[in-house]
Amino acid sequence: MPDAVIFDLDGVLADSERLWSEAKEALTRETGGTWRDEAPAAMLGMSSPEWSRYLHDELGVPLEPGEITSRVVARMVVLYRERHPVYPGAPESVRAISARWPVGLASSANREIIELFLEVSGLAGRFAATVSSEEVAHGKPAPDVYIEAARRIGVPASGCVAVEDSSNGLRSAAAAGMMVIAVPSPDYPPAEDALALAGLRVKGIAEVTPALIERAT
Repeated sequence: MPDAVIFDLDGVLADSERLWSEAKEALTRETGGTWRDEAPAAMLGMSSPEWSRYLHDELGVPLEPGEITSRVVARMVVLYRERHPVYPGAPESVRAISARWPVGLASSANREIIELFLEVSGLAGRFAATVSSEEVAHGKPAPDVYIEAARRIGVPASGCVAVEDSSNGLRSAAAAGMMVIAVPSPDYPPAEDALALAGLRVKGIAEVTPALIERAT
């Protein structure tokens, strides 16, 4: 049995990857930068210091990275409240699993968005630890955010199960030594070599149940 189960947020518990892309594209175009079709996939898993630098350096947004982050996050707050992107079945999955094991959240989203997700999903208080990759040295695919989530829960990373959707997320959790369950994103399908790191693949978060985790481990 695992010591804990750690979830990614965007693309796993919330249909929010498209919201991030929408917010970043809008800022890029409004400020005279050049949006690229490959930008959303390129930024998957990046922490806010990393993607704000990408918008500045690669897409030509003429603002300091800190200002880029602030404006994108402000737009995300509006989009979250308008669209409530929590996936059907996500709150039920987290509640059922948290009744059996400690659960954590290891997300590339900013702390403000993590707290907003907890509010709109009704899951505040369910997670033993939540970590934003802006709070660690490196974003995904580096293992930092998963290692820190396990540390805050108080368990070894090697004893955790991670639930991920993206190439960089799968690589991050695997690099932390965790058993990985893949919930592949239909919008940004993970690479086959990243999917190969997962012990199990499921079609959606509603399939991630205590029984599934028991079978997986």
